[in-house]
Amino acid sequence: GQNNEPHITSAAVAVNPRSGFNSYWQMPFRKRCKITMENRGRSTATLYYQIDYSLEQVEEETPYFHAQFRRVNPLPKGDVYTIVDGIRGRGHYVGTYLAHGANGNTWWGEGEIKFYMDGDTEFPTICGTGEEDYFCGSYGYEERREGEEWKYASFSNLYTGFHHIDFRGDQRRFGKYRWHILDPVRFQRELRITIQCLGCQSEGRYLQLEDDLASVAYWYQLEPHAAFPPLPPDDDLVIDKR
Repeated sequence: GQNNEPHITSAAVAVNPRSGFNSYWQMPFRKRCKITMENRGRSTATLYYQIDYSLEQVEEETPYFHAQFRRVNPLPKGDVYTIVDGIRGRGHYVGTYLAHGANGNTWWGEGEIKFYMDGDTEFPTICGTGEEDYFCGSYGYEERREGEEWKYASFSNLYTGFHHIDFRGDQRRFGKYRWHILDPVRFQRELRITIQCLGCQSEGRYLQLEDDLASVAYWYQLEPHAAFPPLPPDDDLVIDKR
């Protein structure tokens, strides 16, 4: 948001004026729970919070909540962006948040999302029709150019949302979410999710892009879970403010 946080009204996450960040993902535990926050910046941060919980019986087959962050900037030309990989076990995928920084001046949201699960190799079980379609938008989020600026129609609802950051600079920036709460993606043994980074060029041809992509994947699974990859170093998390 860069001090201009969007208002998000969803079933799992709410952002209320002005930086009221609220999460409603259920996070079951059987014995104990520990929540930590790390300041990886160079200046002091102020944090205030409230955690609500209930103590009750958790059934043996209740899966645990997992979330994983990734970022690649820029995505090497021709590569696909990996939202999550290496999930091992049985569970269900419940959501994707994607931050997309478009480094070019053409349409950027044509990439297909692909869900590889339970033995898939070359062809995924689920293949989307385009980035804006997966996040339940259409026709370029009503993309239009007004003078030197690009404008888009932002939206937020229970399960999907899209926000164009009103930012004057070299890079157009977008945040979007898709919660699979009513349509979970169930897997029995393994799951990997990728999304292409594609735009359009003349004569209806696709254009491979080298954009700034970051994501958080959300899922539930029975333990044990596979090891997570390390978080990027601090310098790779910086957002250029030009």
